[in-house]
Amino acid sequence: QVQLVESGGGLVQPGGSLGLSCAASGSIFRIIAMGWYRQRPGAQREVVAVTTSGGSTNYADSVKGRFTISRDNAMNTVYLEMNSLKSEDTAVYFCNVRAYSSYTSWDEYWGQGTQVTVSS
Repeated sequence: QVQLVESGGGLVQPGGSLGLSCAASGSIFRIIAMGWYRQRPGAQREVVAVTTSGGSTNYADSVKGRFTISRDNAMNTVYLEMNSLKSEDTAVYFCNVRAYSSYTSWDEYWGQGTQVTVSS
């Protein structure tokens, strides 16, 4: 099993910045990708940013230029730096990890979610 522990989040004013982190531990043989998703009130969960083991990153159009995803491979930790926050960024943010637990078996794991509220 793989455990994900998220930290960060909270309340910030519009235009402010906030950071999230997610540490993965447990039966990890090799990580395929790490990323962040969010779920706004009344909406479906959507991808925010993803980084793969090959080093590529992808962002939702709505956060490009404002959010930065990064990764510490040695610590199996993924970060999300959020700048120029807007009220529409208010959501519960979930860490997502896809990882092999053996040579042939991989699975997808989710963090518990952390609330980000952008409000004056």
